Amino acid sequence: MSHDDFNFEPVRGLPEQLPKDEHILWQGAPDPRRLAREALGLRWVAGYFALLTFWRVGVSSADFPFGIALMHGLPFVVSGLIACGILYGIAYVQARSTVYTLTNKRVAMRIGAALTMTLNLPYVCIGTAKLDLKPSGTGTLAFELIGEARISYLMTWPHVRPWRMARTQPALRCIPDAEKVARIFADAAETRISQPQVSRVAAHDGDAVAAE
Repeated sequence: MSHDDFNFEPVRGLPEQLPKDEHILWQGAPDPRRLAREALGLRWVAGYFALLTFWRVGVSSADFPFGIALMHGLPFVVSGLIACGILYGIAYVQARSTVYTLTNKRVAMRIGAALTMTLNLPYVCIGTAKLDLKPSGTGTLAFELIGEARISYLMTWPHVRPWRMARTQPALRCIPDAEKVARIFADAAETRISQPQVSRVAAHDGDAVAAE
């Protein structure tokens, strides 16, 4: 029997039903391999253990036959594989529990493996967006918030632009077809922001209804 940890969601990736005038344009999630490399430093960890292995074999080869020296480096290889396996496992769990959503009105991010939360970012609260596109086609689309909007870097990591802590920038991390997603976001945000906002106010002494 299949089991969905998020079967309580009325709409996948969203905590509630969408209003009638809102619809989903795109949904996606991070690529686990790219997330492990870029957010968790998988390559740096692998390189560190590789250097330790070469160093240990080099030191041992001065006093032991090369075959035995290779065996002395084996514990570092095993430790490196375990460490890399743990990092990839974390990235996989993070990617599996994440749903990024673009609607015609907002960016929604369901994130968190142990403590799940949903960020709602209306397009009117996003000043600029920056795309970090990789040759593979995956990339990170980061949003610079305007006004009083603030989010916690630690609470939302790794779904943020790296090292932007003073003004945390939430981000769609390591998404496939990032350039296509960026175009969808740009078109939707431009359409949304260009829509006139009309509000009704109480009329006094013959004043007409005001429109903004």
